[in-house]
Formats: sequence, C-alpha cells, structure tokens
Amino acid sequence: MWIKRIGVINIKKFNLGFTLVELLIVIGLLGAIALIVIAAINPIEQSNRARDTRFKADGGQLISAIDRYFTARSEFPWVTSGTATSIDESYGFITSSNVDVGICGAACSADGLLLSTNELKSEFRNRDFIQNSTNLDQQIMIGKGAGSSSSVYACFIPLAKATREKAIADGKVYTLSAADGTRTVTAACDVATANWVTNACYVCIPE
Repeated sequence: MWIKRIGVINIKKFNLGFTLVELLIVIGLLGAIALIVIAAINPIEQSNRARDTRFKADGGQLISAIDRYFTARSEFPWVTSGTATSIDESYGFITSSNVDVGICGAACSADGLLLSTNELKSEFRNRDFIQNSTNLDQQIMIGKGAGSSSSVYACFIPLAKATREKAIADGKVYTLSAADGTRTVTAACDVATANWVTNACYVCIPE
C-alpha cells in the first residue's frame, strides 16, 4: 500500500501594523492639515468679527433709543441731566457708561434715563462695553456735534482685521473729539502695523 505524504505548508504571518516611519509620516500629514484648517478658520479673527458685529448692533440700538427719547421729549438725555443746556449744543464724545448717556444711573448701579423710560431694556446695562468701560478698546463712545441737525454717533475701536480693512478702504476711520463731539477722518491707522488703540482710531454708527 502506498501512502502519499502530504507536505505541510508553512504560512508566513504578516505583521499588519505601521512602522515608525509610517507613523511619523501620518502624524506629519495630520499636523499639516490641522495648520491649514486653523489658518483658514482663524478662531481669533472669527471671535473679533463676532465682537465687532455685536458692538455695531448694540451701538445701533443705543442710537435708536436716543432718537426715540428725543422724539418723545424734544431733548437728549444729556440735556435732561443738565450737562448740556440745549439740543443745539455739542456733546463731546464720552463712554456709554457715563450717566449723561442714559444707560447707567449713579455709579451704574441703577438704570439711567433710557432704561427708566423703557427706551432700552435693563439688561443693556450688563453689556461688556458698560462693564469694561475702563478699557479703551472695549468702549462704545457717544457724541454729537453742534447744531440740532447734527447726528448722534456711536463709535468703537474695531478688533477684526476685516472690519479695519473695510473702514480703511471706505475712508471711514476717525479720531474723536471729547471737546465738541466732532469726528475727524484719519490716516493714522492705514497701515497693517498701526496700533488702533494707541492711535485711538474708531469706526462709527451711522457711518
């Protein structure tokens, strides 16, 4: 009887893991992709844009409230408080937390004229530009030139690069007068390296 011997075939086991070099390549690629995504999103710029948008909205609400107050009473809050004697008088730019603007009462611990007359909601007193009013770049400034036809302006220092570039392109970057409420177009912040806070460069509402 013949017995056929079947040979045993050794199956080589392959290692399916990554080598160190391959892992380093993958990590490098992921890092490069992450940098590209971060550069595209730019979270700091996005945060600054959101802040500028919020300041524009709050400034617009404040101007509207002052206009409504004037329509109902034929005078501005700073005339009611006695700081100015007539609507024709200029009102030099000052922080929104000042009692004459009408958001805050004494020491901002109580509602001002705009809030007590329901032109603005009381929660407006908790806005960051009121609570952080000692920081120049966190303020909304209010002012008005001489003459009854002069507009009331709300101005702030923008933080977002996009907001600044648009203001420069439109020629609407201003310095503000605390003496007579006038705005002056300035080129002090027309370069990328300009310090908008040090140079006190503002954008205003209405433009």
